[in-house]
Amino acid sequence: MPATNILLGKTAIITGGTTGIGRAIALEYLRQGCNVVVNHLGLERDQPHLDSLIAEAEALKTPKADQITATATGTIGTLDHLAGDVSDPTTGPALVAHAVSRFGRLDICVSNAGICQFAEFLTLSGDLWSRTVRTNLDGAFYVVQAAAQQMASQEPLTTSSYSQQKHRGSIIGLSSISALVGGGRQTHYTPTKAGVLSLMQSCAVALGSHGIRCNALLPGTIRTQLNDEDLADDDKRAYMEGRIPLGRTGDPRDMAGPAVFLASDELSGYVTGSQLLVDGGLFVNLQ
Repeated sequence: MPATNILLGKTAIITGGTTGIGRAIALEYLRQGCNVVVNHLGLERDQPHLDSLIAEAEALKTPKADQITATATGTIGTLDHLAGDVSDPTTGPALVAHAVSRFGRLDICVSNAGICQFAEFLTLSGDLWSRTVRTNLDGAFYVVQAAAQQMASQEPLTTSSYSQQKHRGSIIGLSSISALVGGGRQTHYTPTKAGVLSLMQSCAVALGSHGIRCNALLPGTIRTQLNDEDLADDDKRAYMEGRIPLGRTGDPRDMAGPAVFLASDELSGYVTGSQLLVDGGLFVNLQ
C-alpha cells in the first residue's frame, strides 16, 4: 500500500507491536503519516525484533530511487516504543501517557498483544489458562480503558463536514476467527478472543457518545511467530490452504490495510461495534 497519508497527524499505540500482525500494522501506520508507539516485553530475546523494526521505520524515510513517487513524497510518521507486560494493570496507562507525552494526544489504540500455546483440554494446566486470559483479555481491557480515558478527555481531531460527528479516537481489538469457531487444542485461547470481540462491542456502546469508535479485527490463519511451528508441517499447511478460498495462508501485511481503514475517520467514521474478518474466506468455507 503506497503512502497516501490517510492517518497524517494522528498518534497510535500498538501492543505487541514488534512482531507479526502488530509490526505490520505499525509500519503501515507510519507510511500513512501516523506517529506510532509500540509496546513490547523488553526481554533480551525481543531486542532483535525491536532493532529491526526501528531500522525498517528509518528506511521508510529514505526510500530507494526506484520506489513509487507517492511513497517518496509522503510524510512518514515517527516511531517510538515502551517496554511492559500488558497483563500488568500499569502497562496500559503507562503506554498511553508515554504517547501523549511524546506526541501530544492519542487517536488510535490497537490492542494486539496475545499468546497462543496449543494444549489438550484434558491436561490443560490452570497456569496456562490464567496466563492466556491475563495476557489476551485482561491486557486488552487495561490498555483499552486507558486509551479511552485519554481519548474522551481530549478535543476532537476531526469533525465530519456533513454530520457534525466529532471524532475523538478509534480503538481496534485484535480478536480472531477463533472467536467464532471452536478449536480442540485452543479451549483456553478461543474464549479470550471471543472476549475481545465482546469487549469491542460493549465499548462501542459505552464510548459512542464520546466520539470513540471501537471495532474488532478477526484474522484467519496468518503466518506469525504464534503458528510458525504448526504451519511448518507440510500436511497441516496443505490442509489449511485447501480450505481457504483464496488458496493461501495470510501474511501479517494482509491485516495492515483493514487496520488503516478502521483507524481512519474519513474511511470508517460511521463504523463501530463491527467485526471485520480478514481470513481469505476461510470462515464461509468451514463445514
